[in-house]
Amino acid sequence: MTELIYEGYFALFLIITLGIMLGNVKFHGFSLDLSAVVFVALIMGHYGIMVPEAFQTIGLVFFIFTIGIQAGPGFFEAFRKSGRQFLTICLLLVSTAALLSFATTRIFGLDPLLGVGIFNGALTSTSGLAAAIDVSGSTTPSIGYGVVYPAGAIFAILTIHLLPLILRVDMKKQGKAYLENLEADFPKVNAQHFVMENKNIHGKTIREIGVGAMTRAVISRIRHGEQVYAPGEQTRLYLGDVLKIVGTKEALEKVEMMIGPPTNEKIPKASGYKINWILVTNKDVINKSLSELNMTAYYNATVTRIRRSGIDISPRAGSTLRFGDKVLIAADEENMPKVMQLLGNNEKQLSETNFLPISLGIVIGVLLGAVNFPVFGLFEFSLGTTGGVLTAALLLSKMGKTGPIIWNMSGGANNLLRKLGLLMFLATVGTHAGAHIADALTEYGWTLLYTGILITIVPMVITAIIGKYLLKINFATLLGVIAGSMTSTPGLAAADAKTDTDAASLGYATVYPLALVLMIVFSKILSVI
Repeated sequence: MTELIYEGYFALFLIITLGIMLGNVKFHGFSLDLSAVVFVALIMGHYGIMVPEAFQTIGLVFFIFTIGIQAGPGFFEAFRKSGRQFLTICLLLVSTAALLSFATTRIFGLDPLLGVGIFNGALTSTSGLAAAIDVSGSTTPSIGYGVVYPAGAIFAILTIHLLPLILRVDMKKQGKAYLENLEADFPKVNAQHFVMENKNIHGKTIREIGVGAMTRAVISRIRHGEQVYAPGEQTRLYLGDVLKIVGTKEALEKVEMMIGPPTNEKIPKASGYKINWILVTNKDVINKSLSELNMTAYYNATVTRIRRSGIDISPRAGSTLRFGDKVLIAADEENMPKVMQLLGNNEKQLSETNFLPISLGIVIGVLLGAVNFPVFGLFEFSLGTTGGVLTAALLLSKMGKTGPIIWNMSGGANNLLRKLGLLMFLATVGTHAGAHIADALTEYGWTLLYTGILITIVPMVITAIIGKYLLKINFATLLGVIAGSMTSTPGLAAADAKTDTDAASLGYATVYPLALVLMIVFSKILSVI
């Protein structure tokens, strides 16, 4: 029985189990959540209980790939809107850490190459360490890295957990504010009834009038006399008609100017008339626009709403459908089954996980990460495994579909694979760091550790204050930006646990590629000065 605990697979699940139990313990509202796994792993590693390194790589690529797949659709929009602010935080954090490393190395009389290792360990950057070793031709940086890395990972987690408390930030309010900001980009869609009183459009077809193009609203239902029906492009509007129209507040205001005044009168459902939410699961319609599908012409069906990731989007002719979207369809009883067949509406298919896109996406990411890119002829840069997988996932998620392959994952599958990968990564990193930390501290003293902790914490606190008070960045997003600037996967896990939104993941994914480049650049500079 004693030997069993030293078996890699058993140790992995034992550490995960104990870590989750510890993470569930709350002290004055504070808990370590999944990050507690790394603390248990450090203790286990100190006593010689190790998890094989293969689990670290597998866990890392699972975690990073699912982050990219989830963040992909919103990443490019976030970069367009807030990229300059996020990149400012990233540059400030890494440069501050580099300056601190340079200063403390000189103050304490440490070997400069040891200082480079401390710099990379404090910011948990393997790519920067590799660059320093490549430039110097010495393994000395790895000593500083090995001593400081565990502290860098641990204090990054603790600092992210404590920053909201220190700066008195209500993370629930920040999560709510993030969602409200999303709603500003995708305004709430409402339904309103109007009476047609515009004599200038009396007797004209919906296509001639151009209601959709001019107002961005959708006519869902019309009552003409005693008749109630779903409109098509050739449907004519007459004075006195009552129209049910769906759109944003702004769109409905335009409708009022174009059609006539709103009314409290409701249009009853006609017999044989259906309004259903339909799930998009058919591969053939993914990435196709509503104008391409032309359901109005083929099925006399109207798309009145698209629901994506919990947000209602007002449909337009150019709106493209993504796997897992829900669309609200108005159609007659005869055509509704045809529309369901066209869109898929297969709940089972949504819940099933196809591993081909996952494995293929990871393969593409690993290959991308192995490519060396020359930078101004000064040095070569590669994304590495983490950066390659993240970049591939972001791009593939944005594409949505390639031929028959759907890159998007259901929320449940993504969440499960992400947590599994994170737990494997933390358990492995913790045991290997725990095995050497005591010896390293005995040999090199506590100076390296104190220095590393200082380089970890100070830049995080400085950028958190600047990001919150000067740049006014949403704090849930800011924590992700800070974790990404430090290339800290455990830090992202801590930030992610602070909110139910994907704010932290978006922030992390936005700055991570730049952080990789900056860590390499500063590591090379520190190695030669």
